[in-house]
Amino acid sequence: MSRTYEQYPEIQSFLNYLQFEKRYSLHTLEAYRNDLEQFFSFLIDQFDAPAIPSILATFIRTWLASLKSEEISAKTINRKASSLKSFFKYQMRLGTINASPMVTVSSPKINKRLPEFVLEDNLETLFNHVEFSDDWKGKTENLVLQLFYATGIRLSELINIKEGDVDYSKSQVKVLGKGGKERIIPISKDLLEKLKEYVSQKKVVIAGVPNLFINEKGKRLQQRNVYAFVHHYLSLVTTIKKKSPHILRHSFATHLMNNGAELNSVKELLGHASLASTQVYTHNSIDKLKEVFKKAHPKA
Repeated sequence: MSRTYEQYPEIQSFLNYLQFEKRYSLHTLEAYRNDLEQFFSFLIDQFDAPAIPSILATFIRTWLASLKSEEISAKTINRKASSLKSFFKYQMRLGTINASPMVTVSSPKINKRLPEFVLEDNLETLFNHVEFSDDWKGKTENLVLQLFYATGIRLSELINIKEGDVDYSKSQVKVLGKGGKERIIPISKDLLEKLKEYVSQKKVVIAGVPNLFINEKGKRLQQRNVYAFVHHYLSLVTTIKKKSPHILRHSFATHLMNNGAELNSVKELLGHASLASTQVYTHNSIDKLKEVFKKAHPKA
């Protein structure tokens, strides 16, 4: 056990809470772990390891200021501050402290940027004109891309979908989202037929793997590999900077909003905990604004 954990066993207790009670993903847990290790190592080095009740807001501001001096982005600093807020909130719940030192700590402002997305025409080009290899690898990549865009699911959610999560009679798929929360997403008859054919062929390739998607070696898909081929195919149809599975999620939500979907419905489909997270998609594409302007303005 490291020096940090020896002097602050509360860190591991909090991480256990996030893992077993909140059921956070391994990726999220690792982010919390890194943030807390960094902060408490700073306390040990700079302030002689004060006990949890003795940690002052001044100590936290000094740490955040040191991060800013290292040219760490405001977004990253905010995430680290959020990790500390959650940690001290948990300590209050346990009765370790009466008040959180984070109450008087301000986070740096972030310039809000609208989420990037792929234009509908570009995705139509991807699915109707880009050639995928006719082997198992090509079939899997094609169908994964289609499911990403058709459902707006996250990368971690997609690779964990099981065969039994697809309900062919009700045209829907069950997804296990953040915090172990399940949600149901409708899918088209056309995509259902493709999934059904894929599963029947999969049983010939390899039997006994419950995950819906497998690679050519019969193993469940790995996040890094999915990220790589999504980036490759999006590079063929768009010049936007980010070309990731999450961009397809942004595209799914943006296109729904642009075509008149109700905000609460999009929130449920995305599995957002709050409406505030979904409101970033209320922006319209330039093309959509031009279309509205042309139809509505007398001088257009």
